[in-house]
This record gives sequence, C-alpha cells and structure tokens, in this order.
Amino acid sequence: MWPDLRLDSFCTPILRPRSNPLPNLTQMKIHHEGINTLVMLFIVLLALNIPVWLFLPPWILPACCTAISVLMYSFVFNFFRCPVRVFKGDTKNLMVSSVDGKVVAIERVNEPEYLKSEAIMLSVFMSPLNVHANWFPTSGVVEYVRHHNGRFLSAYLPKSSTENERSTIGIALPNGQRITVRQIAGAMARRIVTYAREGDLSLIDEHLGFIKFGSRVDIYLPLDAEILVKMGHKTSGGLTPIARLNPNP
Repeated sequence: MWPDLRLDSFCTPILRPRSNPLPNLTQMKIHHEGINTLVMLFIVLLALNIPVWLFLPPWILPACCTAISVLMYSFVFNFFRCPVRVFKGDTKNLMVSSVDGKVVAIERVNEPEYLKSEAIMLSVFMSPLNVHANWFPTSGVVEYVRHHNGRFLSAYLPKSSTENERSTIGIALPNGQRITVRQIAGAMARRIVTYAREGDLSLIDEHLGFIKFGSRVDIYLPLDAEILVKMGHKTSGGLTPIARLNPNP
C-alpha cells in the first residue's frame, strides 16, 4: 500500500496519513529552495534603494530605481512559486508530467545509463516564467540516482540531454517496468537539486527535485507506451497525463 503524500508550508514533501484533508489546491506557496535567495535579494535591493532616496534627489530617479527593484524582486519571487497539487485521476499505468513547460521532443532514442535500451524520450522545456519544482511522474521505487557535471547550453537544444549538467533518476514500477527521469540544467540554470534517493518510494504528489532558472526534464518511457501529448503542448507538473503504459508488458 503506497503511503499518501502531502506538502508542508514551504512545499517540502512530507508523508502524512491519508485521513488528513486534502490541501487547498488554489493555494500558492513559495518553494523552500527560494527562501534564502529571496531574503538576500531583498536585503541587497533595500541597501541599494535607501541611499538613492537619501542622496539622489529629485524623486524621479529614486522612483525609477525602486520600480526596477520591485520588478526584479517580483520576477524572482514568481520563479520560486510552488503550487500545491494533488492528482485526482487513476494513476495506474499512467505517466504524469514532472514539470510545467512545453513539450519539445518526442523521439525514439537509446538510454544507456539506467534502462540500457531503446526508449521513447519525452522532453519538456521550462522557461524562467514556469514553475520549476519537479514532480515524480509515477509511483514506484527509486533504484538509481546519479549527478553528472557538464555544460550549460540552452536546455532547448537536443544535445543538452547528454552534454549539460544533469541528474538521472531511475524508477522501477510495481508491474516491473522501468522509466528514467533526467533533470537538465540550461543556459541560466546553475543548480540542480535532486531529492530522490535510491530506495525511496516515488509518488506523483511528491517533489522529485528543483532546477533554478530555465531548464528541461526528459522522461524515458517503454517503446510500447501510448503518448498522450504532442509537440508544443503545454504541461503542468503533477497534473498533465503524458503517457499510458502497457498494462501487460
């Protein structure tokens, strides 16, 4: 029996009994990965704006400086938003998008790291305006976790899957099938955070990790999977069904 998962006030994944009421799905929170960044940015912007208002009259120049600071802070604040999401549908044999973004690749490739076989790679690109929390796409057991150093090419490029800094997570499903999830840093992203650990349960409502400032997530699926999205489709992490696996592999 899989345990139920809910989120605390900082959107940190925690396990709670199923008897607890579901969270308010319209509630927006700030991801705990952004707390230090937001505090430091606030202090820096405050330190810059105070002397501008004190020593650079008239008011037009200080007002412009403050407006720019507010826009900058709002952008970063928006980046670290963390919506509370609970998938309500039947998750059996269903893959759900790990991230918010746009589908940029659906192709047959070789996955040599965990699956060591051909698979369907489904890639979703996240712009800096998207939510950057990463959800597990399915329920199962984490069998493999590796981080690889690399370049910081645009995550939109196909070669970013193998050349950029990335983390690979291998998941074994209850029916014996396996999938790979790969977090990929982009041109702006300089830090990949992976919460998954070998031996952990993966649950659709649980966060797999977080990537800062523009990135991509690739999911490698069995060749006989039914793909439910098309190129260019927009996805929501933890909510949008992207594929249905063969129930009798």
